[in-house]
Amino acid sequence: MTQAQLAHSTVISGFVDSLQEPRTPYISPKRLSQALGVKVANLAQLTGVHRNTLRNPSSERLQGRLREMVKVISAATELTGDVDKAIYWYRNEPIADYGHRTAAELVADGQVEAVLA
Repeated sequence: MTQAQLAHSTVISGFVDSLQEPRTPYISPKRLSQALGVKVANLAQLTGVHRNTLRNPSSERLQGRLREMVKVISAATELTGDVDKAIYWYRNEPIADYGHRTAAELVADGQVEAVLA
């Protein structure tokens, strides 16, 4: 592994670690919403789950959707070299091949593989 790859791996690992729900193996909806710069209530829209589902971080459906978001942001971080740039891209950059929808919109609709293609 080159120094650049190691640095990117460390950045991504640090980002993912920062999202952990304390003392659990789950991604924290609150921490992910903070990283994305959105209110927890808006995270429901971004994940495509009902807002009440966010109150149960152990929900398999919720964790699956949160993992998809993190997967796309991690892939974008590998390309940009910066988590903040990756999050900005995820939330704001229209993707021409998909009707100028953002990665966040596509992931919310369950089209993760389209974003990663």
